[in-house]
Amino acid sequence: MTIGFASRAAVSGCVLCAAGLLALAPAAATSGPGVDPGPRTTDTPASLLYRPGTHVRPRAGAPEVPDLSARSWLVADADTGAVLAAHDAHRRLPPASTLKTLFALTVMPALPSGIRHRVDPEELADIGPGSSLVGVAEYRTYRVSDLWNGVFLNSGNDAVRVLAALSGGWRATAERMEEKARALGARDTQVRSPDGYDAPGQVSSAFDLAVFGRAGLRNPEFAEYCARAEASFPARDGGSYPIVNTNRLLTGADGVAPYRGLIGVKNGYTSHAGNTLVAAARRDGRTLVATVMNPRSDGGHAVYEETRALLDWGFEAAGRVNPVGSLDALRSAPPGGPEADAVAVSASRRDDTDDRPVWWTITGAGLLGGACVAVYLRLRWGPVPKD
Repeated sequence: MTIGFASRAAVSGCVLCAAGLLALAPAAATSGPGVDPGPRTTDTPASLLYRPGTHVRPRAGAPEVPDLSARSWLVADADTGAVLAAHDAHRRLPPASTLKTLFALTVMPALPSGIRHRVDPEELADIGPGSSLVGVAEYRTYRVSDLWNGVFLNSGNDAVRVLAALSGGWRATAERMEEKARALGARDTQVRSPDGYDAPGQVSSAFDLAVFGRAGLRNPEFAEYCARAEASFPARDGGSYPIVNTNRLLTGADGVAPYRGLIGVKNGYTSHAGNTLVAAARRDGRTLVATVMNPRSDGGHAVYEETRALLDWGFEAAGRVNPVGSLDALRSAPPGGPEADAVAVSASRRDDTDDRPVWWTITGAGLLGGACVAVYLRLRWGPVPKD
């Protein structure tokens, strides 16, 4: 009776082991080296966009992604947030004046455009040498809307200083900007100087800047300022003078052809950051946002031409590529800093293998199955005679 029960138990164990081995074998065969395991989700903190290099998922008939010299770039659908292609999207680089997009997102809701303010000399103190200026004068009264024209069109660091003073001060504004960035799911950005002026530790990324540009387009006031080609700015003597947007893709200045359908957003330059640009364009009911950071091409207008190529590709590739990520991917992720990002990068590098059966799993299942067979034979026929 005991032997019969043991035999049945051994047989049952063998069957289970064999079934487990058969279940593992097909997975190993289809997940091995050289075989595409199929599409994976990319809208998590451990996304494809955290990996270095260029990422695009073309379908049949998709155009070839342009070969750009920029250290980092990204193009996305501004309506859905789907990232169509990217290169080193989360690489942390100095943003220059493109950081003013985050400044506007943070400060604009708290300052009605019709407010009038007389500038105190202290508000213009500590402007970095070589800063771009719109010409804000001490003791002159300006409307807030005048100052925003100075920020968006002339990239005026003097206008940023005054608006920051009205919004609680320089350091408090920087802290609020970082809070706003995290709320938008932009986790690469560290703010040290709200105007984008070079400062140790100040960084952003192509991903984050695209998030800021997209969010700005949803604010009618922001969208109006960033699309404005020219405006009048109050002069020191009580008159006014014209100012022109320095975004050459918008104005067509300096031999750069204007981009058809362009609707903003913001350009920048510092000696440390090089040229940077966040641009958005709308064609045939579709809106794209693109970021280009620090082209290494010798051309002085490379940031505009590479952005043009990226937008052209994005419109042509519409419906012919699968997303490689989402601008909304990190909005609902748990809070975290550089340590959390490091975990995300590590996870993204492991995810090629974590869901596949490893060699020791299959080998162990085989050995266990063999042991079950041996036990059954011993119980059924008794000890094997020795020679």
